[in-house]
Amino acid sequence: MKRLIASAAALLCPVFAATAQVANGPSDTTDKKDTTALETVTVTARQREEDLQKVPMAVSAVSGEWLDRSYTVNTQQLSLLVPSLYYNSANPRNTAYTIRGLGSNTLSVSAANDGIEPGVGFYVDGVYHGRPATAAFDFTDIDRIEVLRGPQGTLFGKNTTAGAISITSREPTFTPEGNGEISYGEQGFVQAKGTVSGPISPTVAARVSAQYTERDGTIYNVSNGKDENALKNYALRGQLLFKPDDDLNVRLIGDLSSLNSDCCTQNYLRVGKTLKSAARQFEGLSANLPAHGFPAYSPPSRNIYDRLTDIDAPLHIDTQDGGVSLNADWNVGPVTLTSISAWRYWKWDVANDRDYTGVPVQLIQRIPSRQDQYSQEFRVASNGDGPFSYVGGLYFYTQEINGKPISVYGPAATYWLVSTTSFPNMPDNLADGYGQYGTSHYRMKSYAAFGEVNYQFTDRLTGTIGARYTYEDKNGTYATTVSGGLPTTPGSIQDNAKLSLFRPQSYRASDNGGNPSGRVNLAYQFTDSLMGYAGFAYGYKSGGLNMSGLPLDAQNNPALATAVIKDETNRTVEVGLKSAWWDGRATANFAAYRTTVDNYQANITSSTETAAIRTYPANIPKVRVQGVEGDFAALLFTGFTLRASFAYADGKYVSYPKGPCPLEWQNPNAAGGCQPLNPPASLANKTSNPRGNPTTPGAYDLSGLPLAGLSKWAGSLGFDYELPVGHDAFLVHADTSARSGYNSDTTNSIYTKIAGYAVVNASIGYRFDDNWEVDVFARNLFNRDYVTALTVQTGNSGLILGQPSDPRMVGVTLRAHF
Repeated sequence: MKRLIASAAALLCPVFAATAQVANGPSDTTDKKDTTALETVTVTARQREEDLQKVPMAVSAVSGEWLDRSYTVNTQQLSLLVPSLYYNSANPRNTAYTIRGLGSNTLSVSAANDGIEPGVGFYVDGVYHGRPATAAFDFTDIDRIEVLRGPQGTLFGKNTTAGAISITSREPTFTPEGNGEISYGEQGFVQAKGTVSGPISPTVAARVSAQYTERDGTIYNVSNGKDENALKNYALRGQLLFKPDDDLNVRLIGDLSSLNSDCCTQNYLRVGKTLKSAARQFEGLSANLPAHGFPAYSPPSRNIYDRLTDIDAPLHIDTQDGGVSLNADWNVGPVTLTSISAWRYWKWDVANDRDYTGVPVQLIQRIPSRQDQYSQEFRVASNGDGPFSYVGGLYFYTQEINGKPISVYGPAATYWLVSTTSFPNMPDNLADGYGQYGTSHYRMKSYAAFGEVNYQFTDRLTGTIGARYTYEDKNGTYATTVSGGLPTTPGSIQDNAKLSLFRPQSYRASDNGGNPSGRVNLAYQFTDSLMGYAGFAYGYKSGGLNMSGLPLDAQNNPALATAVIKDETNRTVEVGLKSAWWDGRATANFAAYRTTVDNYQANITSSTETAAIRTYPANIPKVRVQGVEGDFAALLFTGFTLRASFAYADGKYVSYPKGPCPLEWQNPNAAGGCQPLNPPASLANKTSNPRGNPTTPGAYDLSGLPLAGLSKWAGSLGFDYELPVGHDAFLVHADTSARSGYNSDTTNSIYTKIAGYAVVNASIGYRFDDNWEVDVFARNLFNRDYVTALTVQTGNSGLILGQPSDPRMVGVTLRAHF
């Protein structure tokens, strides 16, 4: 906490991120040395170019220049600049991002489910990406990023209940240009980027961009001498722009990103206590291994920041993301017609050690997967400056995901995982080589009509009303078989012991239906530099399917009722102020909001199983988040721009009477495997169903507890300084980000808390005549240690694994522009 407070300069006030006004720096036509006001930030949050200060909604805008200066190359690093954006990723497939704490959380169990959609839409050049995993790839040649908060279905093709991340790449130019850079740093870091752009003919221009990143691993494996969690990725983007006149703009865009490296694992963080016998908890299990033919176990370090592991199974990821889109805008006078046609794919394969230790418990867990998606969006938007304006559109989207889940246990699995209470005296080699092999197929189709109308009642008062209707059809099949291990007789106790680990399943699931959503908004321009707004939005997300296998009930049979989860609905009330002052040299924007979500869709852990951890999508009856956000930008003096953002959020489970069981209350001898004995004092005054007396075996009353994955406070502070030196310039950049602690697990276990942290990045450089630049940069300048994600070990032994922050990296960058 002292470390957090020490860096609280990042929090200036609570943390600016409601309607983020982030200066792009001077325009190309402005002499940077004589700039006396912030440049107008242009965004397309409402599908037309507008001054951010005139958009009556909460938007954070980060320019491509700001991304370059801060060495922000992916969504995880973007979350350091936008406090209300949270990013969690145990590996690229198991990636989740939330806005204001809302979205489809994977959190501590780190297990994505193909049948549950993200609550935050991820768009690149107007194309919705159906897999959150695609946000794990590095950015390529970006013009700007906009982070929109709250339901966005009346403006964007795909319905999103929590917000949207909209990325816009740089367009081809009819003036020849090019740039390149290469960086070298500690931990074997190498990064190269390059772009060329120019005309092919008087009406066609092209742009080609490429980048490559490589870095050694940051966790040392004492068992094989390798550095794990290495990086090795590349990205390519090519574009053709057809522009016969000012009224027609057609872009053909193709891109490919690949990540192929020894990643990703976690190492020892802590051990939590359960209500199991001491012999069935981590310390007892580790000490008694010699009685079962294995050496006693101790982690290579009990300090996560020693960054040591001893995993004994191969570790590698191989994933790709790519696609083609055709974007056309045609101004036909009173309106502009837009068409966005796209195909995308995502491919994934992995090798990992799911028990995260040197004990051979689970040696293989893979889900080789392939996703293909097609989308088509048509929009019409009014032109002109009259009192009436509108945007309307039709949208079609379909995706298909095929996977082959494979899990195989090792020689220590029987001892480590099988309950000695239910299955005493099992042979140690019972589950050695016992595995599950399956197929999953998921397909969904989405159809929508959406639109938004703005009417200017007076010169200062504007009203907005938007509506959307979405219909979606989802179908999925999942089938697995089991084999291997010690041969057993069907129905025998040994056979049932193996089935407690993996049980063959085969089921179909489907969900279809539609729902309207929309929003209303009133904005009042008090003065030319002060606007206030108030709005209400209603968002909708259709039900999800469980595509990772069903949890088991008390009789150890698949619980078919969990195959489909309910629709999610979101109601958000928001008020805000946007202001410019000091003769245009500063902006300050604020927003306050209250969001209530019914049937919140989340990925949680089965409470009825204590042998192995299985996750599945489920509905949380009611969740509420309310808070205040703000953004500030100022040109304090010539060449010096300051930016700050803050976000305060209070999120909780309003109603969650049948939640999963926290680690500390798990007891295989209790009904449903959960036995609360001493309810926390904070909930002791509940009369209807006090925590500690669940009405459903294995359930736990989480009502009133904080929403997982959400910090109460988060903030960022940064500056850029450009000091002219003749035709050259001296450059300084620094940014710091801080957030308070939060609980990473839906259950709010006392063992799954992540402490707050603050991190500082900086660079110093020199630019020669606008063509060459050399910079020295530092990521995590003060080498702060913090945890970015955690995982509860398979089998609920009590072992908690964590993903430590990257250590400080200092490097040098050479940039060239022509």
